[in-house]
Amino acid sequence: MAEEYKEALLEKHKYHDGCPGCKVEQMKQLRRGYPYLELSFVWIIVLSTSLPISSLYPFLYYMIEDFGVAKTEKDIGFYAGFIGCSFMLGRALTSVFWGIVADRYGRKPIILLGTISIAIFNALFGLSLNFWMAIGTRFLLGSFNCLLGTMKAYASEIFRDEYQATAMSAVSTAWGIGLIIGPALGGFLAQPADKYPNVFSKESIFGRFRYALPCFTISAFALVVTVLCCFIPETLHNHKQDITSDDDSYEVLEDASHKSGKKEKASQGSLLKNWPLMSSIIVYCVLCLHDTAYSEIFALWANSPRKYGGLSYSTNDVGTVLAISGLGLFSFQVFVYPFAERLLGPVLVTRFAGALMIPIQLSYPFIANLSGLSLSLLLNSASILINVLSVSAITGLLILQNKAVDQSQRGAANGIAMTAMSLFKTVGPAGAGILFSLSERRLNATFLPGSHLVFFVLNVIVVVGVALTFKPFLTAARR
Repeated sequence: MAEEYKEALLEKHKYHDGCPGCKVEQMKQLRRGYPYLELSFVWIIVLSTSLPISSLYPFLYYMIEDFGVAKTEKDIGFYAGFIGCSFMLGRALTSVFWGIVADRYGRKPIILLGTISIAIFNALFGLSLNFWMAIGTRFLLGSFNCLLGTMKAYASEIFRDEYQATAMSAVSTAWGIGLIIGPALGGFLAQPADKYPNVFSKESIFGRFRYALPCFTISAFALVVTVLCCFIPETLHNHKQDITSDDDSYEVLEDASHKSGKKEKASQGSLLKNWPLMSSIIVYCVLCLHDTAYSEIFALWANSPRKYGGLSYSTNDVGTVLAISGLGLFSFQVFVYPFAERLLGPVLVTRFAGALMIPIQLSYPFIANLSGLSLSLLLNSASILINVLSVSAITGLLILQNKAVDQSQRGAANGIAMTAMSLFKTVGPAGAGILFSLSERRLNATFLPGSHLVFFVLNVIVVVGVALTFKPFLTAARR
């Protein structure tokens, strides 16, 4: 009986021998049960690409200080912004290219290239001897960081339709947790000879290169992921796709055949004229700008002295806060987000998440006036909420983007999204660093003194992002 069911199911679809994409489609049709293995692969690959992006933030303040390029403490934020944005600039210049290559030659080769480049260039960044070497290695790391756009396309192709929300949640959760765990690793493992003298001596490589250990740790993880990626299936079809449908009815199949010509022409149309895609990308870019600016500002604010409105936190203290936030984010995205997305839909989730971030960010300058247990409780609670809400808002937009295009254009579409997002994120760290440096020079201002200024600007970005989620600007594709 089971064999007859499988044969009947497969007869409904036309598969091509030797096509890796068809093999994946067959697997999706026949397989039942929760896709734990696929989720695990998506999770660790996205995690490997997000870990190095913000792992430098907890120690960047001290790294700039060691380079000796900043004349005063107030100038450190200015130089920190340029190292932060060099990664995003490199990614902005190459994302569309990698997307086109992924559409032509497959997802798997690009995934392998991305994990290998992380292992090489992130390790070199940890060995930086001066400011310009740090900028150069981060730029190269960004230029070869081709994983996120490719993985969004891959995740939308490897999962059945009923698990699409779970797939995009897995991508954004792993991405968000990497952006939190990365800084936690950077905080705990930076300057190991000073923190753990019984394990690392001043004469060792980690004593001479004080920020190499967190970079080497992430590079080692990327190497392990590279080996595991050798076993993932390719999802790209190597032939012209046929019109298929998951609906058994004759009417649906007949209707699909009549529309096949129109769909083929539409799929080859300019992606820039695809407004459901472009509108979701624009909103996505605005919220990603906030996410990157917030990550840098939070670390700089926590590290800066109390006399400038900061918390005087060490790298370990920042790492602890971010590790707790990562645990909270993981729990929410795994157990709560898929239910919220099914109940409200991706657009409403994005709106509510953005609106709730505003009052929380307004509270940060006041949290800095606290100390002891009350500071720890409120700061950790606020950090968890901001990270949960930020990732939830972005996840909904990832779902909209991948629904707006066919598979043949999905890699290029995600490449466009990555390029636009990277341009915004290039502005984010540089602008955040300059803004933070400015805020420390206006502690006695009448309007928005000190850190009030930076968190106000972050809220303005969120307000713009939420406003753009309403019609007629944001429209969803009907597929």
